[in-house]
Amino acid sequence: MLLGPSLLISAILFAIGVVGVVVRRNAIVMFMCVELMLNAVNLTFVALSRYHGLSGQVMVFFVMTVAAAEAAVGLALVIGLFRHRESLNPDVFTSLKW
Repeated sequence: MLLGPSLLISAILFAIGVVGVVVRRNAIVMFMCVELMLNAVNLTFVALSRYHGLSGQVMVFFVMTVAAAEAAVGLALVIGLFRHRESLNPDVFTSLKW
């Protein structure tokens, strides 16, 4: 298996995620871009483990578990913030006071 195309696709996905986090001003879209970056890292783990014959799939399961927990906590925070401020623009959330 060639390693180059898999790493190239992973780098492109990670770059799209970074651009999405930096450019977009919606909390849900930002969380989706973070998930895209985590999936790019998963693709890198799988590609490198397949190339070197290691057990990188185990790391992918750990990353997927952390991503699921992050998505659940992030979605709960987004719902709470939207109920309080009725906006998902991160610039509105400048104060930690309710």
